[in-house]
Amino acid sequence: MPELPEVETTLRGIAPYIEDQKITNLTVRQPRLRWPVTENIQDIVRGQYIQKLTRRAKYIILGLEKGSILIHLGMSGSLRIVEPSSDWCKHDHIEMQLSNHQALRYHDPRRFGCWLWSSAQHQQLRNLGPEPLSSEFDGDRLYMVSRHRKMAVKPFIMTNSVVVGVGNIYATEALFRSGIRPDRGACNISKTRYSLLAKNIKQVLAAAIDQGGTTLRDFVNSDGQPGYFQQSLDVYGRGGKPCNCCNTTLKELRLGQRSSVFCPTCQT
Repeated sequence: MPELPEVETTLRGIAPYIEDQKITNLTVRQPRLRWPVTENIQDIVRGQYIQKLTRRAKYIILGLEKGSILIHLGMSGSLRIVEPSSDWCKHDHIEMQLSNHQALRYHDPRRFGCWLWSSAQHQQLRNLGPEPLSSEFDGDRLYMVSRHRKMAVKPFIMTNSVVVGVGNIYATEALFRSGIRPDRGACNISKTRYSLLAKNIKQVLAAAIDQGGTTLRDFVNSDGQPGYFQQSLDVYGRGGKPCNCCNTTLKELRLGQRSSVFCPTCQT
């Protein structure tokens, strides 16, 4: 599933091709996504200029003259720049044609993303916590919000009202760097350890975004394959293998229906 660094990398990859361009046409071949594509979105956006691209959590926001389009990549979605005359691939659902004779095409095999129009604030953006790389997010906030949370710390930091965009991969890696077991109770962690965890969340995400930046060209290749970065991970996906720090066998457990790998020696 695309996480925050992949979404940010996607945004940076497509922005130079679509910002300040006029939408000349929008084709919706499959409107049944996680939420149905906004009815008549083609008529609403046609002729409007794309003024600005931003990201909020894992949403990409196309700011137009009279509102905005909210895009989510879901479980398997991707965006790519193509020639409007290029053949459609299976699971290509939406194409936005632009005044520069390029097109933005949305591909999503599992159809769990969204394309929604709004002239005001999108409902999906309400009640979201701070961005993890912003100054609003720190250890003090984690400590304060966690005081009455009996849930495990990993699903706690993956809760969007606490902080947005900390997905499974980066939560796992940040907890390892902080020496905190993923199943430890959120309310039982000290302010000092939360300060370290917040710092590591920022570092892990920033490093992933930086590495993703080296593959931006892959988002505009003619084959349309997303160029997600290859990252060296310490624990995620390495259950049963030796810890890179102490050689202890990494253990795996399930938290909130997600796999969580940790080192029983390094994390307490």
